Amino acid sequence: MKNVQIGIKENIINFILLVITNFFVGSMVGLERTILPIIGEEEFGLASVSAALSFIVSFGFSKAIVNYIAGGIADRLGRKKVLLFGWSFGLLVPLMVIFATSWWMIVVANIFLGINQGLAWSMTVNMKIDIAKPTQRGFAVGLNEFAGYTGVAVMAAVSGFIASTYSNRPEPFYIGIALVVVGFLLSLLVKDTKEHLALQSQGASQSATLSAGEVFKKTTYQNKNLSSITFAGISTNLKDGMAWGLFPLFFTNAGLTVSEIGVVVALYPAAWGFFQLFTGTLSDKIGRKWFIVGGMWLQALSLWLILAVGSYSMWIVGAVLLGLGTAMVYPTLQAAISDVAQPGWRASSMGVYRFWRDSGYAFGALLAGLLTDILNVNWAIGLVAILPLSAGIVAAIRLSETLPSLSKET
Repeated sequence: MKNVQIGIKENIINFILLVITNFFVGSMVGLERTILPIIGEEEFGLASVSAALSFIVSFGFSKAIVNYIAGGIADRLGRKKVLLFGWSFGLLVPLMVIFATSWWMIVVANIFLGINQGLAWSMTVNMKIDIAKPTQRGFAVGLNEFAGYTGVAVMAAVSGFIASTYSNRPEPFYIGIALVVVGFLLSLLVKDTKEHLALQSQGASQSATLSAGEVFKKTTYQNKNLSSITFAGISTNLKDGMAWGLFPLFFTNAGLTVSEIGVVVALYPAAWGFFQLFTGTLSDKIGRKWFIVGGMWLQALSLWLILAVGSYSMWIVGAVLLGLGTAMVYPTLQAAISDVAQPGWRASSMGVYRFWRDSGYAFGALLAGLLTDILNVNWAIGLVAILPLSAGIVAAIRLSETLPSLSKET
């Protein structure tokens, strides 16, 4: 560990490799984002919205469970091994979608996508946090999420364009095979960060050794900061699970073409990704708490704006604002987790947080599908928006400032 240094500048090549790698991790999700709900309705004749959104449920629960497992495994085996293992599941996703003859194959493909994302994305963010100084964590996470959600946005737009030019299947999913190959090769070049983690762990308090059960309880409900962060995370992705499943259907009902839907659906994660370049860094300077509170409230207001307007240009504005609100919280929540958790159990705590956060995809799809089947798409979107509003209120009341330079608590 003689030559190991903590800091982004000191590890710039490895940091950049991790940023680029996460672009390809995010692209795997973007590949499906525009067209899979439409495939379910048009190709497989799924009349029930709940059935059509079952692929998001399978993705959300598998990603959530793997996030939880990945954190513990990474603390024991190292980050790079888990990252490479994650890519091994990625190739199954486009192949299964291309050759699917029934909807259950799409659902299973998204279980593998959840495993791929749970392992690969978790490791890119943990490795960046291992490298970064405490005052650089917001920037590190923000850049990681910027890269990932830029990948989501680019592939959402590209897949929508290809689908409108050729067909919904198989052409857009040929790109997925190339994404996996490039992502795996990049991950081979990444250097593991176990020595950086060991260096950060020196001098940590004795609470650095916690059992998996203790970390789970502390992150879920015992620690008021960690539990407030966790509730904000699950509310954010519950909203996103709804948006993923219902936006294509909502805008189809409004009369937009597949290509136009691709633009609106892509702009939301594009804004989400772009603004994280700034929000994570700003949270390193002015604090985490009010970024989280404001971002949760902006998400709710943006969803209600999308429902209130009726023009393509205003839907674009709503999508961008929704992305901004999400960008305000996404890197900040993960940076706040890393502020509170000790280095020895940080990846495990991050895994618990990401378990609950990404289970929001599944709960969001279930809730959105149920509300749409009982009421309609508009009501479903409007009611789901109550969750991020509530999480913002909880954070305003319970969450303390966690940024080390501003926090009274260590």
